[in-house]
Amino acid sequence: MHGGHRLARIVALLLVAAALGRGAPAYADSVAELSTMLSSSSDKARISAVVSLARLNDRAALKPLVTALHDPNPQVRALAATALGRLGHKAALPALKGAAEDPDETVRTRAKAAAIAVAKTNKLPDPFPTATPTEPELAQARKSGGRAGFGRQAHAVENHPDLFVTINTSADDSPGKADKVTRKAHSEILRKTLSDSFKSQPMVTTIAADAQKWGLDPRHLDLSVTKLEVQQAGTMIEVEAQLRLAISDDNGKMLSFLSGGAKVQVPKRTFDAKYLPNLRKEALENAMRGLFDKLLAHLRDRSQS
Repeated sequence: MHGGHRLARIVALLLVAAALGRGAPAYADSVAELSTMLSSSSDKARISAVVSLARLNDRAALKPLVTALHDPNPQVRALAATALGRLGHKAALPALKGAAEDPDETVRTRAKAAAIAVAKTNKLPDPFPTATPTEPELAQARKSGGRAGFGRQAHAVENHPDLFVTINTSADDSPGKADKVTRKAHSEILRKTLSDSFKSQPMVTTIAADAQKWGLDPRHLDLSVTKLEVQQAGTMIEVEAQLRLAISDDNGKMLSFLSGGAKVQVPKRTFDAKYLPNLRKEALENAMRGLFDKLLAHLRDRSQS
């Protein structure tokens, strides 16, 4: 596994951005305590602190999260960037733009996406405007015929999608005694998370008319939960989600499979069973987001081969 993909998956295992739109759960620590933890020599402690700060959805978490953008561990920096994007305060924009030039690829990607999200939330201009191509560049692109792959138009010439995907099915096929209503809810979480992730990518479309306009070949996706388990891991209660994604073409031919997972942990001493539905939701969303990064890389690799 390449280093960038490995880090993206590790970040996905810990990401709790889905919790940012809700009030902080009862097991969240105070901002002051968590800020102190960011000075720990333990990577695990600092990662845990950023995860908990993300859950708080508190403006007071802004300053320590910005500080975490300079942490020596890229996992911490990537988590902090995503948390700031979800928090949406414009004061974080300069720091996020700076982090978009981080030496680590995953941090750069997360910081850039976060900066764009903050700008949109505050109705500010795009922090990374695309330069308009010159006439010689347009002429050269027309001459070369554009980039091969899903689309046959020049990516640098016109700002249009170059990937077309459709979500066929999503299902919770994990072992266990979950009822049909619960399994359906889990499958909808997957579908919504994947759909929302595609909406944040301007070069991906799920609209057939766009695909026809730009000559894009469709890729059909089928999602399933293969594992959704709650267990004790030392002093923590852990919820683990594992997913499987099948990719097929327009004729129903299976092209490839991808898999990925995520874990969400909370201290056993503060655990309450009533939080399990939300913890399962976080684990599923984080697993889906991690798998999404892998999916985009996979589709683009295949389109250029």
